Amino acid sequence: MKNLSCHECHRRDFLRRAALGSAAFFSTPGAFAEALTATPAMTEGPFYPDKLPLDTDNDLVRINDEITPAIGAITHLHGTVTDLKGNPVPNARVEIWQVDHMGAYIHSKDGGLNGPKRDGNFQGFGRFMTARDGRYYFRTIKPVLYPGRTPHIHVAVYRKGKRALTTQCFIDGDQRNAKDGLIKRLGDPAKHLMVQFKPLPESKAGELSAEFNIVLGFTPDDGHDEPLPNLESDRMTYEKAKKALEEDPE
Repeated sequence: MKNLSCHECHRRDFLRRAALGSAAFFSTPGAFAEALTATPAMTEGPFYPDKLPLDTDNDLVRINDEITPAIGAITHLHGTVTDLKGNPVPNARVEIWQVDHMGAYIHSKDGGLNGPKRDGNFQGFGRFMTARDGRYYFRTIKPVLYPGRTPHIHVAVYRKGKRALTTQCFIDGDQRNAKDGLIKRLGDPAKHLMVQFKPLPESKAGELSAEFNIVLGFTPDDGHDEPLPNLESDRMTYEKAKKALEEDPE
């Protein structure tokens, strides 16, 4: 198991430094309820881990008690999970998964947990239960290009054991977003998935802060179970996007 005291130290230090950079770092739940729009869903994609790592906590940069961190721009990904009225959603399980700095997932079709092309120090997948105020927090790396896709982080949210949302978030302003097939297919709602990766105040290591607030459009009590994506269809979409990017890499 990971040294929890060390992990909590990282988290507290991040929150302290973030507060110094902006007094309004986190949104106030319910403050602008009438303006909230449900976070748009996106495909799960083909590489949700088919075998989870032993360490699935919210620090993807260090695995268990290993000293060597993952390679990449350390990013503090955080935000709140709320409903459409701005009420915080506590005890929601937020999951993220993404490629390492070499562009490899921890899926068996991408080399698995110990693939030769993977950064063995990058966890690749993490979980976090939202606090009473709906906040979640991950320490990860800034996403990098995956063949056929613009840089992105996959996100899933569960409530009461049910998948309430499957989506992805992207680097706001990245020129590769304009050529991403899935972003173009989603259209204008994709603007709600764009995240600014900002330098973290007082960080001497070039760490970044990325705030992605999630608004759920329904709850499990509504009797609405999210249909699982057709992974084979998604793979075809990814392959088409990959081919298009290879033909026009610029």
